[in-house]
Amino acid sequence: MVFAFLSFAAPILLSAAATDRLLVRAGTALAGFAFVVVPVLIRVRRNRYAMSTVWLRQRRKPTDWERRMTLSAPVEAVRVSALTWGVGAIFFAMLGATESVSAVAYIFSAVIFGGITTTAVWYLIAERIMRPVSARALDGGPAGHRSGQSIQLRLAMAWTLATGVPLLGVATLAVGYLVDVGFEPHRTLAAILGLVVVALVVGLFTVVIATRSVAERVGELRRALARVRAGDFAARVVVDDASEIGRLQVGFNAMAAGLAERERIREVFGIYVDRDVAEHILQGDALQADEVEVTLMFVDVRSFTTFAERLRPIEVVAALNRLFERIVPPVHRHGGHVDKYAGDGLLAVFGAPRRYVDHADRALRAALEISDAVRDEFGTTLSVGIGLNSGPVVAGNVGGAGRLEFSVIGDAVNIAARVESATRRTGDLVLLTGQTLALLDADHGEFVARPGLSLKGKTAPVEIYAPAVASGR
Repeated sequence: MVFAFLSFAAPILLSAAATDRLLVRAGTALAGFAFVVVPVLIRVRRNRYAMSTVWLRQRRKPTDWERRMTLSAPVEAVRVSALTWGVGAIFFAMLGATESVSAVAYIFSAVIFGGITTTAVWYLIAERIMRPVSARALDGGPAGHRSGQSIQLRLAMAWTLATGVPLLGVATLAVGYLVDVGFEPHRTLAAILGLVVVALVVGLFTVVIATRSVAERVGELRRALARVRAGDFAARVVVDDASEIGRLQVGFNAMAAGLAERERIREVFGIYVDRDVAEHILQGDALQADEVEVTLMFVDVRSFTTFAERLRPIEVVAALNRLFERIVPPVHRHGGHVDKYAGDGLLAVFGAPRRYVDHADRALRAALEISDAVRDEFGTTLSVGIGLNSGPVVAGNVGGAGRLEFSVIGDAVNIAARVESATRRTGDLVLLTGQTLALLDADHGEFVARPGLSLKGKTAPVEIYAPAVASGR
């Protein structure tokens, strides 16, 4: 393209005969240059590429030196291109030395301007071609590693070298024509028009490539971010850039990995700690103890010692797991949480940490479901007693020496445990205190009083009732 431009623009300064002589010499030199220099350049680039990607062929991680070589490949391509065009500019300019000094300066300027524009385009193309290799080189590399050009420099270079340089050529021709150094008017104006076309076409091409190199990566980040918002914490982006974009890609992957780890911790909490309590702890709300009114449920297996002595320990554990698989879901379904497991029983809480006005109704519905579920699963082989009580407790962290447990403390807890023990004397599956009965709003049918029961450790009498639907009598 540069040779064609010179062929057209040479008559601006030279006569027809001088132009023909110069074109013959330049054409011959260009052919020799293409047959000699171009193969050498290709060989040099292949050797350089082979050196910088030997780790790929050996299927291993690159060393720091190999990583720097790989990431600097586009810059190295620019150096080689600039050197080639610089030598070419001097060589071809000397061909015009026999005609005039102005011809030397004109040819040198034209080749240099063309070389700068071509080098800028070549940098953007090389950077795009090397993107997959750069991604492999950056994979597992230092998070703060930076070898690439900044985004601002890339965009500025794309416009300056691809559009600014041709416009500089336009300005040079315009100044030469205005100071009247002998430029042929029609050829000068045609050359200016040609340079304007080059500035528009090549400038648009380079700016599109430069902006796409940023927009595509930002688009990938945006799509990955949408996946994270949807709950897919395995979303990752390929780190294929060593500039600010690369650091943003690394930062996004680190953020997604952190969210995935947080979700894993949440899931582990959900296994070893009730999910509502886990949410409470992760939100930082469990650090302060609160006094709240709740309904407590104690569930315990009747005659567990007799039941366990007939089985091997592994069979006992399997039976308990089957039991809790039927007990825990109704607790969760009605808004309660399992505060703790105690051997063959458990304590469930309704109303903390998640507050419910109808905690008593929820607890009773869960208790009735549990009694039916255990009977369906085990028949007469195994049965449970369930005690309910409502009252104020302190809900918060309990523990010390760096180990805490979210729990509820208060006399209402002790009463619930004693009410569950009373089911062994009454034969009822479910018993509840007068405090719980007074808080019920929904219709749960009739309740049967169980008078004359004294609870261990309690001096004051406690009213106890049994739901008629779950009465053992």
